[in-house]
Amino acid sequence: MKRRAPRISAGIALVLLSLVSPAAALEEADRLWLVGERAFADSLYPASRRALERFVAQYPKDARVPDAVLLLGKARLQAGDAQAALEAFKRAQTLTPVPGRSQEARFWEAEALFRLKRFLDARDAYDAVVLADAAGPLAPEAFYGRAWSDLELKRPEPAIASFRELISAFPNHALAPSATLQAARALADLKRTSEALSLLADFPKKYPSSPLVADAQFWSGWIKSTSGTDPSGGVAELEAFVAAHPNHPRTATARRLIPQALARSSDKADQLKAYKALMEQSPPAAEALYSAAEVAGRLDRPRDREAAWKRLSTDFPDHPLTLKLALDFGSAAFKQKSWKSAATYATQATKSDDGAVRSEAWLLLGESELKQKRYAEAAKAFETVGTVSEVETGVRFRALAGLGLAREEQQSWKAALSAYEAVAARSPDATLRDWARERAGAVKARLSNPAPGKSAPSGGTKSGTNGTKPAAKKDSRP
Repeated sequence: MKRRAPRISAGIALVLLSLVSPAAALEEADRLWLVGERAFADSLYPASRRALERFVAQYPKDARVPDAVLLLGKARLQAGDAQAALEAFKRAQTLTPVPGRSQEARFWEAEALFRLKRFLDARDAYDAVVLADAAGPLAPEAFYGRAWSDLELKRPEPAIASFRELISAFPNHALAPSATLQAARALADLKRTSEALSLLADFPKKYPSSPLVADAQFWSGWIKSTSGTDPSGGVAELEAFVAAHPNHPRTATARRLIPQALARSSDKADQLKAYKALMEQSPPAAEALYSAAEVAGRLDRPRDREAAWKRLSTDFPDHPLTLKLALDFGSAAFKQKSWKSAATYATQATKSDDGAVRSEAWLLLGESELKQKRYAEAAKAFETVGTVSEVETGVRFRALAGLGLAREEQQSWKAALSAYEAVAARSPDATLRDWARERAGAVKARLSNPAPGKSAPSGGTKSGTNGTKPAAKKDSRP
């Protein structure tokens, strides 16, 4: 039986070569090949690349050139130069004999293309490897690479098919556990939950020694919890995962996910448990406190909801979720006719960077100020709605309707009429259009028939000697 010579590092090889006499020294071609080969084996990729590039350039007729070109491509790829590696792999396929194992040069071409983010070309190259030798030594890696290329191309269905081909044809391959896990995740994304969970359920039996067993447990719990398939079972799996793997990279995510899953449960006891866990999360997180407030709201526990709000607004005053919840609290206060509180919450929510939240907050502030008969402040808030980009159409026209009311209260008749006519002409809400036409008619009547002895009022003047309001005017939105 032939014994393999002990491996020495490229650095030691160079030292030894420099110590021997010229007569005994290796030929330059042998020296370059030896340094290139040994440096690659020792992960000294830049040194390997330099030696192999010199070897290929200086000794193009050497019988080892095909192998050197293939190894050079690998050294370039490992050194981070995927484009130069691609050129070497393509050249290797043109040499005689084609170096490496069956389809090896083509496989590495696919790997270089993938590194270059040329995913469609990479997919075609991996596919060519499979078509040429589906049972070959690199077929499992090619199936895996083809699947990942499809995932990058946003084509989950063929990716799942490739993962499954790998699992079926090479069940004992080192990539089979990872392919199983990735197939399950892709199936979950496609809402094919039962298929995903089926793959994960068999994972510990099929791959008991795989380091991905813990990941499979996490994703099984995640899918059950987030899909609504089995929230209780998902929580149980996540809790078991956290207990068994306290230092796993996904453990922190699992700890956050457990109370969120409990919060979606229809069982009040689970929801109360979730509320407590969310409030006690350490370190505190805005997402957890926001979820706690939502849970308390569903349970109709106003004190608990207020407690979550206080923590959230104190610890994370400018967080997007804080400002969103401020809008929710403001809307609830408005419904309870607590106008001042509604205005306070709405003012806080106007700081949001979310256009939808900000525009609704300004609308709510305007309506709250209108109820408090603070017409100048109301008009300013309603006008600000129009300055927010991407305002929802209904919000825009409600703000215009509110602006009409505020201007009418200020007896700025022309400004009120302009706002009403805009709503009457373009609002998608038929009820609001009809209401705006009614108000526009009343304002036109006021403009056409001023009080005796007075000319028709212009914007900002009083309506008459007694300062009476237009007849039948409503004091709020329809």
